Amino acid sequence: MTFKNNVTRFLDSKRIDYAVHTYDYDAGIHSAVEVAAAVGMSGEQVFKTLVALADQPGRKPMLVVIPGPETLDLKALAKVVGVKKAKMASHDQAEALTGLQTGGISPLALVNKGFDVYLDGRAQAFEEIAVSAGERGAQIVLPVRDLVKVTRARVVALE
Repeated sequence: MTFKNNVTRFLDSKRIDYAVHTYDYDAGIHSAVEVAAAVGMSGEQVFKTLVALADQPGRKPMLVVIPGPETLDLKALAKVVGVKKAKMASHDQAEALTGLQTGGISPLALVNKGFDVYLDGRAQAFEEIAVSAGERGAQIVLPVRDLVKVTRARVVALE
């Protein structure tokens, strides 16, 4: 069976090479570290997408893509984006803002949807990384340079 969804069709339209790895989300594979083990990659190479909000009125919600084992340093994020404070969106807020379920939020599924995308600079240690394919149970492995290009992500130091 070939996995196809809006993300894979988008990547195909851009002629970007990628691989899809699926896993059983319903079997309790939820954390990025568990996902990494399920798809046969190191935890540091599987990146999760978090939704963050700035304390500035009118500021777009942010998609922050960080290595799976890490937690987001909100002070570092606020500093690199130039706001006083940043906070995590709740699960309900993240789902409402993105239209995707937590565990399946992907910058690739949200291209041109009004989000500022920030990619943790640690991604540049790899040729390819994995990010959600836009739904639970699927990861897309693609070159970091292509992810940055199609999502117009800003590569930032968040450690």
